[in-house]
Amino acid sequence: MKSTLFQDFDERAQEVSRYFLFLKNLEQGSIKLSMGNAKNTKTKSINNDLEKTLKATGFLLLYNLVESTMTNAIEAVFDELKNKNISFDDVRDEIKKIIIDNIKDKDNKSTNNLLVSIQNISVDIISASFNKKRLFSGNVDAREIKDTANMYGFSYKTNARKTQNGSDLLTVKTNRNDLAHGSKSFEEVGRNATAYELLKIQKRVISYLKAILENIEIYLSNEEYLK
Repeated sequence: MKSTLFQDFDERAQEVSRYFLFLKNLEQGSIKLSMGNAKNTKTKSINNDLEKTLKATGFLLLYNLVESTMTNAIEAVFDELKNKNISFDDVRDEIKKIIIDNIKDKDNKSTNNLLVSIQNISVDIISASFNKKRLFSGNVDAREIKDTANMYGFSYKTNARKTQNGSDLLTVKTNRNDLAHGSKSFEEVGRNATAYELLKIQKRVISYLKAILENIEIYLSNEEYLK
């Protein structure tokens, strides 16, 4: 039986894969627009500029998969610590530092809520310090994942032949941020992208994320978060 972490990842990855297959069929001319009604239907090819926009949108879907996967993975680590009632004293020093930094980042209102939620400080402080919304913010690439892996103590090693060690994530992040911040238009981002290249990027990104999740599951299974 697959873990909840992998179930969520598989669902999101399939959603992304379906979209990139759509782009492939679109570029090959297999998909056309049908306009009108049942009695009077006209079929036409999709405008080239619209095709560029649709291709650029693929980077948004891919980045969403990357950030959501890593966010859920780190949440799974904290859930593991909470569910097993792991004490602050027992976790590795790197995680202690993360917890302390999380506490330091809380504002006054959050600190007051923290005081209410803590009964057994050595155990409750771990889950009470966690803030899912502050984990990542448009900055996830292979380097960020490597840094995160070093912080928590799980492996970032993958099969480079299948994943290119996550190098595509920088391209995905850059294009996503250009679109999100308005630095480039969708047509600009999608102008030079072919469906074939996008499919290769998508497959490598999914392979990379799957390998990272497998590393995290090993990390949790072996309780490598303990000192």
